[in-house]
Amino acid sequence: MQIIINRMAQLELNGVVQRYGKTTVVNGVNLRLEVGQIACLLGPSGCGKTTVLRCIAGFEEIAGGEISLHGVIVSRPGQRLAPEKRRIGMVFQDYALFPHLSVGKNIAFGLSRNPPPDSALRVRELLSTVGLSGLDEKYPHELSGGQQQRVALARALAPRPELILLDEPFSNLDVGLRERLSVEVREILKREGSTALMVTHDQNEAFAMADCIGIMDAGRIQQWDVPYNLYHHPANRFVADFIGQGVLVPGIVGLDNSVRIELGSLTSATPLECSETCARCDHGCRVDILLRPDDIVHDDTSSLQAEVLHKAFRGADILYTLRLASGTQVLSLVPSHHNHDLGEKIGIRLEADHVIAFKKQDDCDDPECDINTASGTKAVTWHPEPAAQASVDVADR
Repeated sequence: MQIIINRMAQLELNGVVQRYGKTTVVNGVNLRLEVGQIACLLGPSGCGKTTVLRCIAGFEEIAGGEISLHGVIVSRPGQRLAPEKRRIGMVFQDYALFPHLSVGKNIAFGLSRNPPPDSALRVRELLSTVGLSGLDEKYPHELSGGQQQRVALARALAPRPELILLDEPFSNLDVGLRERLSVEVREILKREGSTALMVTHDQNEAFAMADCIGIMDAGRIQQWDVPYNLYHHPANRFVADFIGQGVLVPGIVGLDNSVRIELGSLTSATPLECSETCARCDHGCRVDILLRPDDIVHDDTSSLQAEVLHKAFRGADILYTLRLASGTQVLSLVPSHHNHDLGEKIGIRLEADHVIAFKKQDDCDDPECDINTASGTKAVTWHPEPAAQASVDVADR
């Protein structure tokens, strides 16, 4: 007999709407966060992600929908539980440490409303957890940016909140420290068994921190998924363009689940089907195919040639911008011992595990019509063909 356990959400948003005047900033956001899960809202500036965080914290009333903590509604239009009653810890972008208090007293501040008898022990435990043992008598100005961020996290964790909210927590740090600290903070949150939601516009932070990520744009979550799926199976053009690097190249749908692009033909084990309201994509339908840098492999033995336009040295790898015969540009991530000059032509081949396709919007009445491209690993085969002929065929369409 199969036993199904329906776990209650630590945090749940149902159709949350927020407006400033006549401007809708958050437009029907839904998300669910379970106990111990670390999630992230990722998106460009102005997409509404910080407003969502403020609504969850209780700093703002909402115009529509509901926000629940452990199944209890804490926000809906006309009803808002005060922030201090929500058992939520907040880590701010600027740390918000008290300069006149020592590190230990900053951490203990979170316990000041009802300090337990073992508050000193709790402070020592957290100092050890965040790697700052022995610094309890130091003051914030005596610490580095990374250390100050750890103190802010320890203060948020001190009262054992049900939920931790992090608002762009690493934006004031340099890139190297930002990436290292994001990994460390994740480990700290996991050790504490904390449930957390972070907002950021930095993909590396989101990937390093989160179990699940919501990509936001124009007040909506475009895709709520694990990092792998966001990169390899984007739900729409916005996600495909926002996550990672890549280019969209024109293609023509062929017979037997194939699509032809300038680099040749790709045949997928999964039919190319529209995921919205259109009928199945027919032979001859125009599409855009997403190619990531790891899809284009440098191969000296390949007869398919591309010109090196730009190169970005990254230590172990070089990211090449290549120009095809038609003038279309693609990206290729190549081991750095393959060091080629600008203007040089190099051999390439296509090695894709799945086809990410989007129907040409001017070919479809539904502007949100995209193509379902989920397929198993290595389910795509590549058939090279003369680049000149392929480019002519695609252009003619």
